Amino acid sequence: MQKNKNKKTFLVTGGAGFIGSHLCEKLIKIGHKVVCFDNLSTGTLKNILTIKKNPNFVFIKGDINQIKDISLIFRKYKFNGVFHYAATVGVKRTLENPLMVLKDAEGIKNILELSLKYGRPKVVFASSSEVYGESRELPEKEEGAINPQIPYAAVKLIGEKFLEAYYYKHNLKTCSLRFFNVYGPRQDGSDYGFVVGIFIRQVLSGQSPTVFGDGRQTRDFTFIDDNVEASWRAMKLEKTSGQIINIGSGRPLTIFDLATEIINLVGLEGKIKPRLVKNRKIDIDVRHRFPEVGKMIKLLNFYPKVSLEEGLKKMIDWYKNG
Repeated sequence: MQKNKNKKTFLVTGGAGFIGSHLCEKLIKIGHKVVCFDNLSTGTLKNILTIKKNPNFVFIKGDINQIKDISLIFRKYKFNGVFHYAATVGVKRTLENPLMVLKDAEGIKNILELSLKYGRPKVVFASSSEVYGESRELPEKEEGAINPQIPYAAVKLIGEKFLEAYYYKHNLKTCSLRFFNVYGPRQDGSDYGFVVGIFIRQVLSGQSPTVFGDGRQTRDFTFIDDNVEASWRAMKLEKTSGQIINIGSGRPLTIFDLATEIINLVGLEGKIKPRLVKNRKIDIDVRHRFPEVGKMIKLLNFYPKVSLEEGLKKMIDWYKNG
């Protein structure tokens, strides 16, 4: 752990989740104190085992959507910054439980109100590329067209608007980050999980990865280490306040090519191949999605460093040994 003369205290909601736990590790590594708040509905204590006993780390179980749970935390600790990552995640889960997703709007309001009341820490919000829905323009620009099509996306857009309102009306420092397909160790590979994890799980068990549709739909993938570095820069840089920023690579990849790359990296090239099946009824079939990243590069002075091959190798190793 690096020594930090300017040690600060950060709240990470959803800190036991996939992205949140990596963010907690990052903050601890550079010498800050972290309060991790999570209801463990999708997060798990296994994700924070490496830092659980660190004196600069505190885990508190609670529900962000319940004001009584989170207000106690704001009274006890003086935060220099808040990363609001708690949310109901996973397309399948969110479509099956739309009312649960809508409750997350209450958690966003709680974070903003308490931040305004207790010390005015900067709030960085994990939004999503889902707010673009079926793209009306490519690449997708922060100031361009948005078209949320599922409850999860609607709540993320509500969150962005809340943060903008608190910035302009109350001068509370806020920043919303639209994450594009983050992947890496600890990502859920179950049926309620995400495409990279699902493919890796299938291929490691010798199954053909299931690709819905014709496989030519495109997505943008960012390795977890790059994602948390971008998030940290968004927190510490003054010029990000009041902004909405895409966080991605700007390099579209077809789902079929993703599946093929995982097969090759596992060493099963020529033995199995992606299996094309009809779309599930539960899916919203977005054809193409990838971001314009010029704003990210300009404001954060950052561009993802981890190549897809390198990131997939690290994730495959974790699935083998984790």
